[in-house]
Amino acid sequence: MSPIRVLIADDEALVRRALQVFLTAESGMTVVGEASDGPSAVRLSLERRPDVVLMDIRMPGGDGIRAIEQLSADLPSTRTIAITTYGSDETVAAALRVGAVGFLVKDSEPEHITAAIRSAHFGGFVLSPVAGHDLVRRIYAQPAGQPTVTLSAAEQVSRREREVLELLAKGMSNAEIGRDLFLSEATVKSHMRRIMTKWSVRDRVQVLLRAAAAGVITLP
Repeated sequence: MSPIRVLIADDEALVRRALQVFLTAESGMTVVGEASDGPSAVRLSLERRPDVVLMDIRMPGGDGIRAIEQLSADLPSTRTIAITTYGSDETVAAALRVGAVGFLVKDSEPEHITAAIRSAHFGGFVLSPVAGHDLVRRIYAQPAGQPTVTLSAAEQVSRREREVLELLAKGMSNAEIGRDLFLSEATVKSHMRRIMTKWSVRDRVQVLLRAAAAGVITLP
């Protein structure tokens, strides 16, 4: 079976990189392009014909809602999932009205994002559990090569935790990280939980983004 072809549209380079890391590591998926605004997403989609588009709703230089509407008209076989850092009933309704087949917030667990892509590809409808809330946690943005977060003394990571983060940035699962570092999967999970507690984040995507924003790791 051919891999699901995914295009990522988001104005934040760090978010695009993070999503690409997880999607590239996922069996049966391939990232065929990235766009930083709505018009670019439409042009790239017409050129590369992705199966699924992850479309950020709020992008400077091009409205994601308008892009979803265009893709729905011009590429009806392409399934578009709206994504954003901020979800409200209005934005969900607007995205769905113009043709999105689902809605996710960017702090969704990686497995939820990949499951949503598979579901959308095979004709399903997906909706983030937090869609409809007035506010969700915002994620971190990082200008290229310039750390934007300073970790406090309590937030510093150990050498082993840094090694775990470096392998996480390569898209490895907990089991794969354990094999590479000669650790049990339970020990890797324990390291991840400690990092999440230190940084007050709740999932692997947020860990990856904060690690990159703080300069602890560099995304490929």
